[in-house]
Amino acid sequence: MDMKLLRREETGQAIRVGVVGAGQMGRGLVSQMALMKGITPAMVSATTTERAKQAFLNAGIPAKCIAIAKTADETAYYIESGKYVATDDCSLVSSTGPVDCVVDATGIPDVGAQVATETIRGGKHIVMLNVETDVVIGPYLKSLADAQGVIYTGSAGDEPGSVMELYSFARAMGMEVLVVGKGKNNGLNQTANPDTMGEEALRRKMNPKMLTSFRDGTKTMVELAAMSNATGFVPDIPGAHGIASDVMGLNQLYKLKSDGGILNRRGVVEYVEGIAPGVFVTVTSDNEEVAYQLDYLALGPGPLWTFYRPYHLCSLETPLTVAKCVIDNEATIVPRGNLVSECVAVAKKDLAQGELLDGIGGYTAYGTVMEKSQSDPAGYLPFGLITPGCKMRQNAKQGQFLTYDMVELDETTLIYQLRKAQDAMTFE
Repeated sequence: MDMKLLRREETGQAIRVGVVGAGQMGRGLVSQMALMKGITPAMVSATTTERAKQAFLNAGIPAKCIAIAKTADETAYYIESGKYVATDDCSLVSSTGPVDCVVDATGIPDVGAQVATETIRGGKHIVMLNVETDVVIGPYLKSLADAQGVIYTGSAGDEPGSVMELYSFARAMGMEVLVVGKGKNNGLNQTANPDTMGEEALRRKMNPKMLTSFRDGTKTMVELAAMSNATGFVPDIPGAHGIASDVMGLNQLYKLKSDGGILNRRGVVEYVEGIAPGVFVTVTSDNEEVAYQLDYLALGPGPLWTFYRPYHLCSLETPLTVAKCVIDNEATIVPRGNLVSECVAVAKKDLAQGELLDGIGGYTAYGTVMEKSQSDPAGYLPFGLITPGCKMRQNAKQGQFLTYDMVELDETTLIYQLRKAQDAMTFE
């Protein structure tokens, strides 16, 4: 890919990228692209033009090279003139001709639904640094992109994308993959909220809601659901086992219970305390020579071996997925059909009738991963359908799974409408 991008640079065909969202992920993405050959952050949209402009400034781009655009014509003119464009209108990113690929870095499910659909219908590739949207309506968006002849994909560097690369690597070598998963960076505390996380967030220069979504486990559960939907693997139990272990310990712990391990079945998604920020796949092989070679290579005597990548570089790797879309017409990670698993909502505290719900990283609910075949019959609510204005129809106890019947959803939101359309679709 480095040589392919270099050729784009040398021939004056640098990939023009539009970025929606100028938070931590969006800023990192813009700064990384500014260092690369053959790809450029042509346009950034944020809640204010100043935030969008700051993403360019953080990347070392001089202020004189940045233009503020309010219309599609202005945007096209400035980009063709070699300017970097800042805007507060995300629709301009997806509707503007000179942009080859759009990255949604908002992390907001309903915003992601808007950005993705507008981009796809505008005939552009879309890279989702917004797994929260993907685990709710990914199959719909993938189907829409296929019909339009463009690529819909998750991102390299995000944990699901990094896991998918290891999964494909192992399968290409002929290994049987038994478990896929990630390390968890923060100890699990399902009652965490922006107040209890405030001091730590300030110290770490993080948004308290983002840190809360890590600590209460919702972000991990969303990521496991994305891994499940891309591989067909499932959580062994709702919420996964979440064991503490080092990498070598997984070779023993991920045996079946009948063999002295913890698993009820093979083909599962998991998270592990103690190996963050890495990702892994645990594999097996019946070939004695391969087993000997893996032992010789210090991966252990078998019958299980774990391939481990000790890092994932978040948005810094996203440009590589953009390049795959534009140059190779390939995705990094997508749902393989309909959803296999859901991230469903659970009451974080006792909730009263009429109480408003506040979504990911908030005070009222957290998410947990569960097989769709289990969540559907129970009527459990996908976490990503909680949008501003949603409220409780009845009381709920702390730790209780929330159902569609218990919550008054905003049925006017795009993500709700697309989820309804997806539920009516049939998949091969």
